[in-house]
Amino acid sequence: MSGTPAQPAARVELRRERDVAAARLAVSKVMDALGARALRKTRFVTAVSEIARNALEHGGGGVLEVYRLERPRRIMIRCRDEGPGIADIDQAMVDGFSTARSMGKGLGGARRLVAAFRIESRPGAGTTIEMEADP
Repeated sequence: MSGTPAQPAARVELRRERDVAAARLAVSKVMDALGARALRKTRFVTAVSEIARNALEHGGGGVLEVYRLERPRRIMIRCRDEGPGIADIDQAMVDGFSTARSMGKGLGGARRLVAAFRIESRPGAGTTIEMEADP
C-alpha cells in the first residue's frame, strides 16, 4: 500500500455481530482524530463495516487492525480471517456476485469507497484486505 510507517491505533477481534459495530467505532474515532471530512469518514466507515461483516460471515471471524499513516496522512485498516478463502478474487469483486444470497455489492462497493484497496486470498488459507482513506 502506501509503504510509510504506520502507527497502530486500534485492534478489534471479529467474533460476534457486535464486533462489526466496534470496528466501525474504532475507525470513526481515528478518522475524527485525523480531522476527517464527514463524507470521507462515512465512506470509509461504510467500507470497513462491509469488510468486517464479510470476515465474520464468510471467514468465521478474524481481526481488524487500524493504523494511522504519516506520509501521506491517511488511515489504513488490515482485516484478516482464516476462513475458506476466495477461489476467484476477480469474480468476487464483480457487482452481483455473492456466495450468500446477498446483493453482491460488498467487495466491489468497498473498493469504490476508499483511496487504496488490496486483497490477498487463497482457498483454504483465509483472506486479508487492506484499505486506506484520506481524512
